[in-house]
Amino acid sequence: MLLSLLSLVGVAVACADHELDARDPHAHAHVHERREYPQFPLTPPYRPLVWGDFNVLHTTDTHGWLLGHQKPSWPEPNYSGDLGDFASFVAHMKQIAIEKDVDLLLVDSGDLHDGTGLSDGYPPGGVDAHESNKFLERLPYDVMAIGNWILIVLSLIAMNFMTTPTHTTCTPTSFLTLGGRYLSSNVNITVFNSNGQVQSVPVGRQAATFYYARHICPSLPTYQYRYAKFTTRKGRNVTSLGVLYNFYGNAVNTTVHTVATMVKEKWFTDAIAEEPDVFLLVGHMPVSYDNWPTVFNAIRAVHPLTPILVFGGHTHIRDCRQYDGRSMALESGRYMETIGANLTAATGNLTFSRRYLDQNRVTYEYHTQTSNSTFDTPDGLSITSAWSNLLSTSTWAYTYGTSPQLYTMNQSPYPSNGSVMTLFIADAAPVALTINNTRAGIPNIIICNSAELRFGVFPGPFTKNDQLTAAPFTDSFLYLPNITFSVASQVLPTLNGGSTAKRKRDDLEMDLWGRGYVETRYSAWLEAMARHAALEERATTNLTLGYVTTDSCPDAGDDTLHTALPHYSVPSYISSNPPNVTSSSTIDLVFVDFIESQVLSIVNRLQTAKTYTTADVSMYSPVLANAVLGLYAQANWN
Repeated sequence: MLLSLLSLVGVAVACADHELDARDPHAHAHVHERREYPQFPLTPPYRPLVWGDFNVLHTTDTHGWLLGHQKPSWPEPNYSGDLGDFASFVAHMKQIAIEKDVDLLLVDSGDLHDGTGLSDGYPPGGVDAHESNKFLERLPYDVMAIGNWILIVLSLIAMNFMTTPTHTTCTPTSFLTLGGRYLSSNVNITVFNSNGQVQSVPVGRQAATFYYARHICPSLPTYQYRYAKFTTRKGRNVTSLGVLYNFYGNAVNTTVHTVATMVKEKWFTDAIAEEPDVFLLVGHMPVSYDNWPTVFNAIRAVHPLTPILVFGGHTHIRDCRQYDGRSMALESGRYMETIGANLTAATGNLTFSRRYLDQNRVTYEYHTQTSNSTFDTPDGLSITSAWSNLLSTSTWAYTYGTSPQLYTMNQSPYPSNGSVMTLFIADAAPVALTINNTRAGIPNIIICNSAELRFGVFPGPFTKNDQLTAAPFTDSFLYLPNITFSVASQVLPTLNGGSTAKRKRDDLEMDLWGRGYVETRYSAWLEAMARHAALEERATTNLTLGYVTTDSCPDAGDDTLHTALPHYSVPSYISSNPPNVTSSSTIDLVFVDFIESQVLSIVNRLQTAKTYTTADVSMYSPVLANAVLGLYAQANWN
């Protein structure tokens, strides 16, 4: 049958009563006494959701932000809901769906960790996201797709799924089993089977194998793990895939088949042969300028009229595309900032609409017609309380010092005192890298790619969680000694400038993209947003800073009105301030290991006295990039 009305919902929410504070400080004080909520009035949505017959809530790229955004600087309060709030929202929405006698599904497009200390700040021997994933297990996801970050470290692939059993009998409740709906359509892992033979199997299947073995289950159900077929509460037949973009930064023993290869494989042909009521394609792949059309066209060749709903991710942006009149593709932001919604009616062609909801209690209460006193569910409160307890017993809240001001990624020019790039490379790195360093007295220039930074630093206590949120990557600092200053001072402008440098930057961006880094595309989206907003004549009086989305789908997508964030471009490479030495003086040229080959190539072009190779490169400091800001805060912010 054809659906008379489809509705997709991605993460970004609103509130319906007159209590517009992000959180009543007196409500549930026994649960929230350890949490600091920004007590600011939040703007509610300006229109209700239009429910359809088939509705989908969508999250993607949460990256460990399960406590939400708790800093008081705008636009952070817009996203101040936590996972417990979201769980309460989902529960209310599920009940509304029952009352309206419609379907409501919950899906996720991957990348659950690598982004905050709450998911990544485990000591050596610990497993990142092992604890944070347990909270996600408590939400009623219908389909989840694999992301790229879980594939970078092999231990994450195995250990993330080996939760400690809480029962002596088989109780397969892990979100990574999902009745076979944790999908890894084009991602395999090589393992030994029961006969000791090497076998390549879907990562989703191996995840379930770990889980079932750990939970004393007698046998592994025979799910496909590349695709899933299921029936909704209202009896609609759904075929789902879980696709990863063409990622090549994966760990040894894992394989990512290209999307073009995947659609030619027999299992794919078998999966799409039977027509469902709707194809629900969930995957860690952007809905624009990537390979969803490859999947879409392969399905359309067999089923020209079947509704196709796509839920993508990875670029961290709000985006929407319609590949034809009977489809819609939605991407719902990042970091628990956005929850997306798509609402679809059928009059000949299906007509779709979508919504990007700000992730906060005001949004949630608005759309569930609850108040601050009636919104929380027992399970939601339990999740919030458990998060609070975990935070209080961990090292994530350890305070290195007190940040004196706001440092942003793109809201202040670079270089400037308000830029986190300046803070990192000009202020913090020269301090952190010379601690207990025998070369501390030798002048240097320190260079890194600006993608080392992933988030801003806010005024107030600067914690371990803040450190790993701002600069999560574990890159090492290397150096070439005795480089003439006249040569060393030309390395940064050569990296950033000229046609040759542009080609190399483009190559670097492609390499970064293939390895999972998305900051360039996200920044370009923000820049386009600010440019578009500058051309608008819409009154922005009393509007708070936030996302102002322009996409390729009809009508407005944002659920709440905002003023666009200011945006300043940042070069691909940044450096410390040059030392005050003569041009003939020799200095240490320090750089992150990620750009070693580029630096060597440039130095060899800039001078001919010596041909430098990796044999000339040494470790400059044992301090990794993700420790720089914390060490600086300890030294300067106390």
